Amino acid sequence: MTGSLQFIGNATTLIRYNGFTLLTDPNFLHRGQLAHLGYGLAARRLTDPALRVEDLPPLDAVVLSHMHGDHWDRVARKKLDRDTTIVTTPSAARVLHRQGFGQAVGLSNWSEYRLHGPGGSVRITALPGKHAPGFAESLLPPVMGTMLEFCGQDERVQLRLHISGDTLLDRRLDAIPRRFPDIDLALVHLGGTKLLGTLMVTMDGEQGASWVDLINPHTVVPIHYDDYTVFSSPLDDFKHHIEQAGLADRVVYLKRGETRELAPHRLVRQ
Repeated sequence: MTGSLQFIGNATTLIRYNGFTLLTDPNFLHRGQLAHLGYGLAARRLTDPALRVEDLPPLDAVVLSHMHGDHWDRVARKKLDRDTTIVTTPSAARVLHRQGFGQAVGLSNWSEYRLHGPGGSVRITALPGKHAPGFAESLLPPVMGTMLEFCGQDERVQLRLHISGDTLLDRRLDAIPRRFPDIDLALVHLGGTKLLGTLMVTMDGEQGASWVDLINPHTVVPIHYDDYTVFSSPLDDFKHHIEQAGLADRVVYLKRGETRELAPHRLVRQ
């Protein structure tokens, strides 16, 4: 069984496997446009997405880590089908319902939602995340990581794919590898995002390398690292720390628009 992973930009990817097509964190703003982050804060996009909403195939679901303007933007709100299933946090689901997306599903940590198809199912589990240090966490939208488990008709897991979401390295993540000790592929959100120039709210390269060591996936793809002005940690920072940790052989780097074949335990290298 094979599928594909396409990196569209920022945290937006297109995942196809076992007959399912999933879109993560839809962000289709273009270079120069502003993403609104709340409290009057905004970030300017530095890149263009590889696809437009109009270029997308039919979707089985959107997996949305949280309600921030660089993960759910005004283009997605305007152009995505209102009947699309969107799996997200409970607070984001409430906002989406007000926006007219009646099929939004809110999951608390460790809760599951399952999609069914002719070839099997995909189980989506919400995982913990920490989007800011200390008291500042209460000022930002709640965030979740996700585990996608693609199962055959016999309910056996064929592929396990983890998405970190916008999180810092935190002890609450320790439970993830205990519950899911065999992860085929992980998408890690990096960038060292800094609000007001000082408050870091996503992992930088050093934390990202430590996260890979903790989660222990067979393969990892870094995303969310150079698309906005609030990012402070470039991809080279992650490369340096991942090499220092002796984990470089696990990493596959995708350019925006690039698609790779997706199979258990690996993303096919070119």
